[in-house]
Amino acid sequence: MKQTQMRRCVSCREIKHKSNFFRIVKLAEGKIFVDKSGKAQGRGAYVCKCEKCITEMKKRRRLDKTFKNAVSIDLYDDLVSTLSALH
Repeated sequence: MKQTQMRRCVSCREIKHKSNFFRIVKLAEGKIFVDKSGKAQGRGAYVCKCEKCITEMKKRRRLDKTFKNAVSIDLYDDLVSTLSALH
């Protein structure tokens, strides 16, 4: 039997099914981007597909803490535009 893939949001800390999240990836060479395929290599972090979580994550700089690296504001803007494209 296949297990359900559960993940935790870096912003609100809720555990949900993997399909309810955006995946942000940090590659070994330091590049950080939104993984739209969900299969890119590297360290992954998940955030809910809601504006509230993305805004809170940006405000508190949660990705900086998760990846132990400065994340550009453009990444947060990319997440918001990806979210608006879904709706």
